[in-house]
This record gives sequence, structure tokens and C-alpha cells, in this order.
Amino acid sequence: MKKVQDHYFHKARKDGYVARSAYKLEEIDQRHQLLKRGQKVLDLGCAPGSWLQYTAKRIGESGRLLGIDLRAVAISLPPQVEVFQTDIYELDRSGAWWENSFDIILSDIAPQTTGIRAVDADRSYALNQHALWLAEQHLIKGGYLLVKAFQGAPFQRLQQEFQQMFAEVKICKPKSSRSESVEIFLLGKKKQESQVEEEGHLLQS
Repeated sequence: MKKVQDHYFHKARKDGYVARSAYKLEEIDQRHQLLKRGQKVLDLGCAPGSWLQYTAKRIGESGRLLGIDLRAVAISLPPQVEVFQTDIYELDRSGAWWENSFDIILSDIAPQTTGIRAVDADRSYALNQHALWLAEQHLIKGGYLLVKAFQGAPFQRLQQEFQQMFAEVKICKPKSSRSESVEIFLLGKKKQESQVEEEGHLLQS
């Protein structure tokens, strides 16, 4: 597996990506046709910026890309990309962006891991519940949500919540992910009409 990871590391340097995680998004995008020119995209947990780099190329100059992360993004990005250094839980205080609707929401956020699988899975689930809430508020009807999750007991609950909001739900394990990694991606396609009584509690339409 180390040879595979070395391949993606060197490929990222050659292709100008700040991290090899760009190839995870690229593979999912190519398989499911997520990104198109002119789209408005929200990228949660965008640092160090490889998903921003890939997405900016795909949506082109006519698109708009908003990145959110607690950490700074140090790389140069094209004019259609704007980055806020803030907490995803503080977005409702961040100004005009809150009025926006997005075609796609991407989330590569992972919690600080403890090494205790159950604890890490619960923390990942909490982050993804907030991403779902943001999708309920700011994703257009028919839009897509892609999140990184950790395999574990909460994952089935997360799938069920995705199924309430989206017409199709896909589990994705890109080849560039380490085979031994517990990370997995969950893709919600074609947002449907749904309601959220309160954050984290989805109700059927």
C-alpha cells in the first residue's frame, strides 16, 4: 500500500495539488458527475486546499466556490474562490454568505482523532449532522452533498438521514484512500423536499 500512497503523493506534486486528497474528490466526481461549470459550491474543511484547487478548475471562472476551515489556506487560488477562516458552527454569524444557495456542498472535515474508534466515529457523525443541517438550509433542490465519514456504529444512522433528504445515496471508497483507513465518503444525490424540526433531527416530507 505504501507504493500506492507514494504514487499519489508524487502525482500531486507533479499536478500542482497541495495534497493528494484531490484525487479522492476527482475519482468521486468522475464516477458521479458532481461538478460542472458555473456551479456554486461550498467546501467545508477546505484546508490545505487541494479540493479547492480541483473544484475551481471544474467549475471554471463562471462558478463560485466558498471554502471554510479553522486553519488558514496558504496557497494561491483563482478569483472565483473565497475562503473564510472560521468554525463551521459559526457560519450563521459570518455575514452575507448565509443568504447563498449552493449546487453542491463538499465536506472533507474529520475530527481530531483519539485512537478510540467509537469516540472518533461519534465525533465524525456530529460534524456530518451539521453538514446535513447546512444542506437542508442552503443546498438547492436537486443538489448534491458529499461528506467524509468514519466507519462505525453511527454510520448507519447517517445513511438513514441522508436517505430522508436525497433521492439517491451512494457509499464511496476512493482508490487513493488507504485500504486500512476507516474513512469513507457518503454522497447524497438530488436533494428532495424535507424538513428539519431542529438540527440533527430530520423528518420525512
